[in-house]
Amino acid sequence: MGAISTSGPSPIDDGPGEPTAIQAVPLRHYGQWVAAAIVLILVVLFVYGAATNPAYGWSTYGKYLFDSRILVGAGYTLLLTVLAMVIAVILGVLLAIMRLSPNVVLRSVSWVYLWIFRGTPVYVQLVFWGLFPSIYKRIDLGIPFVVQFAHLNMQDLYSAFLFAMIGLALNESAYMAEIVRAGVSSVGEGQTEASIALGMSWSQTMRRTVLPQAMRVIIPPTGNEVISMLKTTSLVVAVPFTGELFGVQADISGVNFQPIPLLMVASTWYLAVTSVLMVGQFYLERYYSRGASRQLTGRQLKAMAAAQNKVLAVDEESDERR
Repeated sequence: MGAISTSGPSPIDDGPGEPTAIQAVPLRHYGQWVAAAIVLILVVLFVYGAATNPAYGWSTYGKYLFDSRILVGAGYTLLLTVLAMVIAVILGVLLAIMRLSPNVVLRSVSWVYLWIFRGTPVYVQLVFWGLFPSIYKRIDLGIPFVVQFAHLNMQDLYSAFLFAMIGLALNESAYMAEIVRAGVSSVGEGQTEASIALGMSWSQTMRRTVLPQAMRVIIPPTGNEVISMLKTTSLVVAVPFTGELFGVQADISGVNFQPIPLLMVASTWYLAVTSVLMVGQFYLERYYSRGASRQLTGRQLKAMAAAQNKVLAVDEESDERR
């Protein structure tokens, strides 16, 4: 924003010669400077107070930040996040297709699944998965009431990591189903009709026409769900599985009785991994949003300017020849 100065000669001159240039005086935003100064002072005071507060235990924080147990816990957290999200995405796509299916039975089953897993807290679900071997001590595989081909002893097969992964994946799949369904529904019916008119099958239409356009809607909330899943892994202590990041720091703080610096360590690693995921989400969104925005990149603007200069040069040559 700028203000036009009215002092001096008029910018429009009726007489001979060049018109006087407009003198633009930029506006001074004093409010922004005051707000920035206040925020900076508050940040400095907070940092100074935290640095000088012995309750934070910065020496303990530095000691355990790269501790091998913390690193292993961060690795388990990432593994849980990746495996649970992969299963959730696959199952979520199937549930979304069932929701969009004309089959009443498939739609009803999908709706009931979403109703149960979205209507109950994930912590409660994880507690049930931890109690699963106690509820079902043995699972018989075969024809009900006739013959059983195999017997699974859940007490022997129990694995806290496995049940934690299943619990997280089944809960997340309910949310991914709605995200995928919203993305597919956002694509106009004309796109599908045009693809069918060109002779594409239903699978080709979904793969080449619908899904590439739906990804623009699916990717942003899916990225948020991945970040949310990373933090939700801290709840798997309900299974109980204590090998992930939050469980490891809880075990260590239970021994040295310094929970605050250990929580700071866990928070630092959560922030670091989340930052990496946010960068990946940014590039994925930019990749799938190509052509959806009118905003041009710097490279495109340079190319347009170069093309315009060539056109002007050709016009000048034509005028000279005339």
